[in-house]
Parts: sequence; C-alpha cells; structure tokens
Amino acid sequence: MLKQRVITAIVLLAILLPALFYKTPVPFCTVALLLIAAGAWEWGRLNTLGQFGSIGLALVCVLVCGLSWYAGLLVKTLPTLWAVAGAGWVLVGGWLLRNGVLGWPRIPKVLRILGGLVALWLAWLAVAQARVIGVPFLLSVLLLVWVADIFAYFAGRTFGGRFSKGKLAPSISPGKSWEGVWGGMVGVVVLSLFWVWAGDVSAGGFLAEPTLFSRLTQLHGVAMMLLVILFLTAMSVVGDLVESLIKRSAGVKDSSGLLPGHGGILDRVDALLPTLPLVMMLVTF
Repeated sequence: MLKQRVITAIVLLAILLPALFYKTPVPFCTVALLLIAAGAWEWGRLNTLGQFGSIGLALVCVLVCGLSWYAGLLVKTLPTLWAVAGAGWVLVGGWLLRNGVLGWPRIPKVLRILGGLVALWLAWLAVAQARVIGVPFLLSVLLLVWVADIFAYFAGRTFGGRFSKGKLAPSISPGKSWEGVWGGMVGVVVLSLFWVWAGDVSAGGFLAEPTLFSRLTQLHGVAMMLLVILFLTAMSVVGDLVESLIKRSAGVKDSSGLLPGHGGILDRVDALLPTLPLVMMLVTF
C-alpha cells in the first residue's frame, strides 16, 4: 500500500508541477479540468447513475467548465457568484452534517446530481482563478488545506480522545477527533504567520509575491487574517465530512480506485471543494 501511494504521488507531481509552474495558466487549468471531470464521474457512481450515466456527467462537467473558460470567467472577479457559493457551502454543508448519513438518500436524486456538478464546477473555476492570480497565491491556498490535513492526522493519532469526551462526527467518520481539528488549526496558524514573516523579510522573490495570507493581512491586519484562516480550516473539515457522509451512505470506502493507494479524486479534493470558493469570495470582497 505504501509503495502504491508513493508511486501515485510521484506520478501526480510529475504531471502537476510542470503544469503549475508553466508561464501561463493554460496547462494547469487543463489538468485541473481533467481531474474535476474524473471527480464528476466518481460523483455519478456514488449516486447510482451507472457507468454510462457517470461518463455523461463527466462530459457535462467538461462542457460547463469549458464554456466558462471560453466566456472569460477566469479573469473576472464575480463577487456575486462567490458570495452565493460561499454562503451555500456554509449553510448547505452544515445542514447536510446535521441530517447525517440517513438524510442523504432522502434528497431527490436529481438535486444530488446537480448539486455535485455545481460544486465541482465552482471548485474548478476557483482554482483556475487562483492560478490566474499567481502561483504563490494558489500554493498558499493548497498548502493551507494540506497542512491542516497533515497536522490533523498526526494530532489525532497522538492526542485523539485525551482531551475531548467524544469524537468529532462518530456516525459519519468515526476516526476523526476534536484533537485532530485543533491540531490542524495550529498547523495553519504556524504556516500563515511564517509565510507573512518570510514575505516581509525577503527582498523580493517568490516568498514576497502576493499570497492568500499576505492579501488578508494587508487588507484586514494579522488578527483578522488568523480568524479567516481558522474559518477556512473549519470549512475544509466540513468538506471532508460531507464526502465521508456520502461515501458512507453509498456503502463504499473510497470514491473510486483511480489513484492507487489514495482512493479517488474526490478523496483528495474533498476539503478543497468548499475552501476554494470561499477563498475567492474573501479576496473578491
């Protein structure tokens, strides 16, 4: 299993890194579009569309994203869209977690399919716009989610159950603990403060280019930046739990086997689905 995970990670990095650092956003946006389309295929399978229906959903996802690209949305601010998307994730995400695993099948199938398609489209549009803003900006967003996940894993393994009486969401994801959440938040606070400090002391160069952390600090100060970062970390947990809820309802462990050793595309981007639109909402305002 470890060998599979390492090989898969190396292959993904060999594809993503050259696309990410290319002089224009086109290669990265294209790779992201293919990954999101694969996520749409997984979404169809999780919601019993069948093989052909899931492929059709993936093609529709490519069409919607492609039309957005053609219409020039990657370079537009879209404050209303991001405000609606951000509010939607906060409200709908909370509502889904409140209703739990049993509540998911009660939602009409067409709404589940369309809701997933919209969420994937918004995530692609947000990550594409973030790449248009700049590589450091996009990396700061991705690192926020990755660092939160890594710190949460190790904090949960080390301290899980020692300070809290119950699990985070036992009926949805029994392995997650409150200590993991707090550990993830500590990790992103350290990351954000270090990046702001490094940008201040470096004389130009990569670290001094605009990032999510520097933008929020310049606009609202360090204290507000930290509050926003903690909020985004909490929403990344919501994204993770929502996908776990859907997989538990479907009776599967992974969204697919597309990434050997890692599961599926949705397993890797679940925390980014709410975080990316919320980031674009915050920087737009």
